[in-house]
Amino acid sequence: MQRPEVDPGLCAGCRHGRRIRGARSAFWLCQRSRTDPRFPRYPRLPVLACPGHEAGAAGGGEDRPPTTG
Repeated sequence: MQRPEVDPGLCAGCRHGRRIRGARSAFWLCQRSRTDPRFPRYPRLPVLACPGHEAGAAGGGEDRPPTTG
């Protein structure tokens, strides 16, 4: 049985949002967290307000595992 996906809120339309799919789950990575510690790496969904939100297509790389380094 597959779980329904949670609405990511603002992350879905933010250029810093990146959807990550695992073997059994999907979650959203905030790429702004790489350069600004005010932003959580994996924000609690749905994100209803965010000072770093920038409208645009989600940050590319959807469905790829996160890179380290």
